[in-house]
Amino acid sequence: MDAKRERLLTLLREKSYQRRTEPPFFRLASGKESPFYINCRPVTFSAEGLALIGEIVFEMVQDLPITAVGGLTMGADPLSHAVALISFLKGRPLQSFSVRKMVKEYGTGGQVAGAVTTGDPVVVLEDVVTTGGSTLQAVAAARDFGLQVLKVIALVDRQEGGRENIMAVIPDFQAVFTLADLSGGPLA
Repeated sequence: MDAKRERLLTLLREKSYQRRTEPPFFRLASGKESPFYINCRPVTFSAEGLALIGEIVFEMVQDLPITAVGGLTMGADPLSHAVALISFLKGRPLQSFSVRKMVKEYGTGGQVAGAVTTGDPVVVLEDVVTTGGSTLQAVAAARDFGLQVLKVIALVDRQEGGRENIMAVIPDFQAVFTLADLSGGPLA
């Protein structure tokens, strides 16, 4: 593993990964309870985390024929902004976009916001994938807007069926890390 990934993994282990050995366990967005919880925001909202995520994810998408990256607000917003910034600095500018959880009923309306137009090829980003429901919501909204979703990238795959659910719709799915990566080593 290269130094950037190693450092990002260390940050996620230290600031985002939590484990409880006894109840009460964590309630997930899916409604399930789990002894593990991954809150990426302490890392995705930090200066170092943003720099690392931007570099790593940009390396994953730089050769794809895409014009933008984005996903469901609020988890994907810092990821897409980091990638857009790094892409500009590296001379291969990619735009970013956000998918609102609900359609905006005022102004110009809509569910997709950002520097994208109908027909743009994009990558959908997600901070944590559990069942894939939020990711698939973002994919559906992006497609409804007219975007061509070529790939999905998650910062962390909890390895609870989300990968398979997403790949049934978007076959090109990749995670930077898995739950096994976060729970491995001295923090397990």
